[in-house]
Amino acid sequence: MSYQIPKFRHPELPRNELGYTKADYEGSISTLCAGCGHDSISGAIIKAVHELSIEPHKIAKLSGIGCSSKSPTYFLGKSHGFNSVHGRMPSVVTGAAMANRDLLYLGVSGDGDTASIGLGQYGHVARRNLNMVYIVMNNGCYGLTKGQDSATADEGSISKKGEPNPFGSIDLPAVALQLGATFVARSFSGDKEQLVPLIKAAMSHRGFALIDVVSPCVTFNNTPGSTKSYEYTREHMEATGTVDFVPMHEEITTKYDPGKTRDVTMHDGSVIRLKKVDDSFDPFDRMSAMVALENSRQSGQILTGLLYMDKQSRDLHEALATSKRPLNQLTETELCPGSKVLEQINQSLR
Repeated sequence: MSYQIPKFRHPELPRNELGYTKADYEGSISTLCAGCGHDSISGAIIKAVHELSIEPHKIAKLSGIGCSSKSPTYFLGKSHGFNSVHGRMPSVVTGAAMANRDLLYLGVSGDGDTASIGLGQYGHVARRNLNMVYIVMNNGCYGLTKGQDSATADEGSISKKGEPNPFGSIDLPAVALQLGATFVARSFSGDKEQLVPLIKAAMSHRGFALIDVVSPCVTFNNTPGSTKSYEYTREHMEATGTVDFVPMHEEITTKYDPGKTRDVTMHDGSVIRLKKVDDSFDPFDRMSAMVALENSRQSGQILTGLLYMDKQSRDLHEALATSKRPLNQLTETELCPGSKVLEQINQSLR
């Protein structure tokens, strides 16, 4: 078996505005299990970034530990990357983002990396509204250590080991909503038509953008009794509505269905287009999103789509009034303004 990606590509592959093909956004060949949902998510990320025409070196991808945290190796091979320790990815992203606000930060994590050892870090990065995209590849088990139930495994769910999980699950979108996250979505690795526009919208959002993606583990958690299997997810998916994304360089056109379709302009001028299925659901009302999540949970459904977005989001840089220039570009004069400035600061604190 070869672990080398062929360098030959068809000469007529579609190119984006920058002249890049999708091949320019690929990484190393995947060593995950054949059929793993994580590879589908990687493919969705590649497609989204290619269509948004983002230069690879303008992206920093970061992860923790787990099958999901291996996946950044398999996409955006020409981007900055850092693989941190278990559950600590949010701290590393925070430090990097404070040092250089000009990059697009893409954090990739798993349900164990986020909902167990990293739950505290996840909570604080959400409440601080750090400007990043946080993708959870959620399979409800620990795939690297033989399939034990994770904290997102639903009560009664049965993995390959055959015993029902006795504990209630942690709903990561619900936690994010309670903590003040300004963009919350859920999707399914087998639904690229929904997932790709959500990734595009998350990358255009200013602030913390969570996408919780149900991503079945084909080796340990794709059994008939599992609530994270392909079969169960397909049978129990309930979408908030249709999501589309229009970059700012494209003409904004739409077919309006009274009371159903809304175009929302993002911070960068791009537009997310929402067509609601249920008029009672409002993706711009935090309480409405929380109620919708709880109702779907009680009915045994998996609510997907855009759950909530704060159109007036202020990210951490705005809250702290940080330097608009990357720290490595600041000169000694700016970093060390002298004793008079220090004295003025001291006086203001007295």
